[in-house]
Amino acid sequence: MVWELLTLHWRKSLRSVSLGRSILSGLILTFLAVLLLAYLLLLGFSLPTILREGLGIENVIHFLNSHLFFFFLFEVIYRFMFQQLPVIELEKFLPLPIKTSTIIHYLLGQSFVSPLTIIVLLLFTPFSFMEVGPSFGTETGLVWLGTLVLVSWTLHWLMLWFKQQFGDKIIGLLIIFILMGSGIFSAYYGWFNMGEIMRPIFAASLGSPIPLLVMFLAFILSYSLAFSYYFKNSYVEDLSSQKSTKFSGRSLSFFSRFGLAGDMANLELKLILRHKKSRSYLFISGLLLLYGLFFYGDDSLATKTGFSGFFIFVGIFITGIFLMQYGQLLLSWNSSSFDFYLSQPGGARELIKGKILVFAAISSLCFLLSVPYVFYGWKFLFLHLVTFLFNIGINLHIIVLMALWKPKPMDLNKSAMFNYEGVGIAQFLMALPFLLLPYAIYLPVAYFSNWQWGLIALGVIGLIGIIFHKKLTDISVRRLINNKYNISASFRGEI
Repeated sequence: MVWELLTLHWRKSLRSVSLGRSILSGLILTFLAVLLLAYLLLLGFSLPTILREGLGIENVIHFLNSHLFFFFLFEVIYRFMFQQLPVIELEKFLPLPIKTSTIIHYLLGQSFVSPLTIIVLLLFTPFSFMEVGPSFGTETGLVWLGTLVLVSWTLHWLMLWFKQQFGDKIIGLLIIFILMGSGIFSAYYGWFNMGEIMRPIFAASLGSPIPLLVMFLAFILSYSLAFSYYFKNSYVEDLSSQKSTKFSGRSLSFFSRFGLAGDMANLELKLILRHKKSRSYLFISGLLLLYGLFFYGDDSLATKTGFSGFFIFVGIFITGIFLMQYGQLLLSWNSSSFDFYLSQPGGARELIKGKILVFAAISSLCFLLSVPYVFYGWKFLFLHLVTFLFNIGINLHIIVLMALWKPKPMDLNKSAMFNYEGVGIAQFLMALPFLLLPYAIYLPVAYFSNWQWGLIALGVIGLIGIIFHKKLTDISVRRLINNKYNISASFRGEI
């Protein structure tokens, strides 16, 4: 039966209207994936040398056991962002005369075939044979390696279940933030070290097979948990009703005062929360709010005046990273429904205005969440204020205008990992003015006066952009209207 399911998948691929493009993109992505995995394998072979010679660690096994918790914490984060869920494929197989349990086993097995599954093997297999084996014996090295592999594979099934339960909810993001904060920042600030607390668990595998057996049991139980969830929810009626109602009531009343543009903003917000790729950008923006923790407390960056020009980059990044990431694919997010907007009176104009509303709202939220950086000094609150003003006054319109240059279509239902649909040369180039233009204003003023006047000049330019936001918005709207038919034809694959 599994062979029949594999045959169906193969036939579906062969009959696709975009077979040639899929093969080409698949070859490119496979090459990139193999290249990245090769780098990981090289890192695995170099790990003992890096630890011993680069960091001066004598007992590399003890050191690694003390930091394995942070590796698996990072694995939880990238699995939450990139791990693909098989629920969409489930709808296609349920009407077939095949046992539901067989379909679930097949889809879970299909999700397991992923580059994420072998990362732990590539990184730690060389270390196991080069360090653990010679010190404790080959069998012990295999037990230690098997324990790490089973921890990673257990996380695979747990994250499938977790993302189905909480992936579309704010509580899911909060759990990940709390887990990350309790792990990384507790160690960074010396509150407690989860790596040292968890070290005895990994070290126990060097003297006993019990951790391996425990993790094998955890692996079986986590698979049973994922299987049970999918089996209980494997009904077409339930899946279709969930898709149609899950986000139907979510909106921000704040946007309603802006008329049709506000409705477009509400739709855009629902799109961001609904699809895994756009949602991952929102999640990354939340993570990068913590970016300043690594720099603002570093005295080596501060000059005689106590302020470094590098902080401008950090401020722009914290208050505008979502604008840069999500805005780069401004229209690609709507490529499948772009013709609908063209059919509405003023739809193209209001679409742009709605996106600008969303960008401004999320940037404002990022600024408010960055207020606690005042703990490092009032200058950092002032820095975030002026970079926020510059982002929504100037950078926002630059991103929108450049994103209208030859946008490319994108399938939102595909995995976010190794997915470069919608990305073109413009998406790479627009990061340059976004990050460099603030320095073109700040550096000359700061050079002839001081850093305070440089920040004031940056904020004043941003305020001017906010005051004239309607005229700046009209520039982008006119560009879209003048090129809307070419853009629409490009999204349909006609050019």
